[in-house]
Amino acid sequence: MLKVKNNNLKEITDELASLASNPSERTLGLSPDMFLSEELATAELEQIFYKEWSCIGREDDIPNIGDFVTFKIGDQPIIVVRSADGSIRAMSNICRHRMMTVAEGHGNTRQFSCPYHGWTYSLEGSLVGAPHMTCSKNFDKEELSLRVLRCEIWHGWIYVSLMDEITSVADRLEQLEAIVQPYEMEHYVTVFVEDWEWNTNWKILCQNFMEGYHLPVAHRSTVGRNFPIEQTIFDSDGASEWFTYQCFLKPNDMAFGIAHPMNQRLIGPSRRTSVMPTVFPSHMYVLAPDHLWYLSLQPDGVGKVRMRYGAALAPEVIQYAENERTLVDEFKQLLDKTQEEDRLLVESIFENAKAPVSIAGPLSWLEREVHEFTQYLARKLA
Repeated sequence: MLKVKNNNLKEITDELASLASNPSERTLGLSPDMFLSEELATAELEQIFYKEWSCIGREDDIPNIGDFVTFKIGDQPIIVVRSADGSIRAMSNICRHRMMTVAEGHGNTRQFSCPYHGWTYSLEGSLVGAPHMTCSKNFDKEELSLRVLRCEIWHGWIYVSLMDEITSVADRLEQLEAIVQPYEMEHYVTVFVEDWEWNTNWKILCQNFMEGYHLPVAHRSTVGRNFPIEQTIFDSDGASEWFTYQCFLKPNDMAFGIAHPMNQRLIGPSRRTSVMPTVFPSHMYVLAPDHLWYLSLQPDGVGKVRMRYGAALAPEVIQYAENERTLVDEFKQLLDKTQEEDRLLVESIFENAKAPVSIAGPLSWLEREVHEFTQYLARKLA
């Protein structure tokens, strides 16, 4: 029977709550409506992205005073900068005069200058110059700083929130701390970071990255051939309302994904264990003894998703590399190929969600994280 797509927010969120309540052995995927509804997309921005933490990237993306990166949380452009005292600050990337974007991309600067009328701001966001404004009686330089946003660093990750009052990242991820701390990923060295946009719904890409069920099939020519399903470790007590994760063991004879011989941090099975956390709503990474790679997503309407995509290598991997440039190039080629395999999947799924007879099916035990993601969405939206 043909199914008319539903765009009624109340009915969609009621269905979401029902899906979230399913027992673990009877879980289902999200329905097509949840990828296509404009009303749901608006609610996601208002109830999730404007109220939660978003990962902007890694601390070593901006190592020097004046280094900055830009990002958008929903429709809100932001600047993250290494300020004069060496701390990292986040600010609204909107001039206080006529709402022009102040900075683009990334780089290094001594101050930010609006390209519209030349208003300039310090690295801390204070207005330091505004040409020809002295005759305006309602002009008060002290009241026209860039809006400062909540910003926290956790194990090398930069998180920003638009909310002044929000539980700290460290408190939210306290249970994840013990899992990732031995890797000391804050010392990993970023080797590339890029911004991409794909034609899919952000939730489809989230679900794809967080589960390992598809790896041996969809990524058989890249990372999937090294994914031992029989050695996947699930810890239902370790998941939280703020994150989920899975771990898996790599074979000892692997050349990629296991600890470097000079790695003194990890012992025993942890030397070949990778962790795949998803920090809700949309920060996902693979943390291996020798590398990490990540996505940080933001929706751009129903059918597009913006992503910050990057990777880093453990310090000893770079220090003892015979040829660092060749190593990084080969590493990136592998990840780029994996990304392309995923793009074809998630863009196809979004197109098929529009089909008249498309429906969601049952989930595998290897997709536990997908159901926990559904439960997170239900808590926020339903």
